[in-house]
Amino acid sequence: MENQNRRVLFSGYAKLPTGITASEIYKVIGVVISIDEDTALIMEADCTLATEVARKHVSSILIGKSINNPDQLVRIVDKTYQGSAKKAIITAIRIIYDKYRSYKEGLAPSAID
Repeated sequence: MENQNRRVLFSGYAKLPTGITASEIYKVIGVVISIDEDTALIMEADCTLATEVARKHVSSILIGKSINNPDQLVRIVDKTYQGSAKKAIITAIRIIYDKYRSYKEGLAPSAID
């Protein structure tokens, strides 16, 4: 049984392009991933796209990949996601990577300090 305490949740948000369903609902896309601290693997992923098939697709292409290789994540999204929210998803992933790197370097802000 895996240790859920070794997982850390990160989120990234980016502005969606106008004229797509998700932007009418949310204005921004949220991408949320749970990362195993020991392996840096993405264990769970979700996003705020409007359709279930799109959310499942984004989740399936991120799960099992390493957050330590953001260029690979960007290439996978670029190749396999041909929806209008592509740039926003990529931006959100890059934001998550920056937050993860800061966290690992001990630079992430704390809400309890």
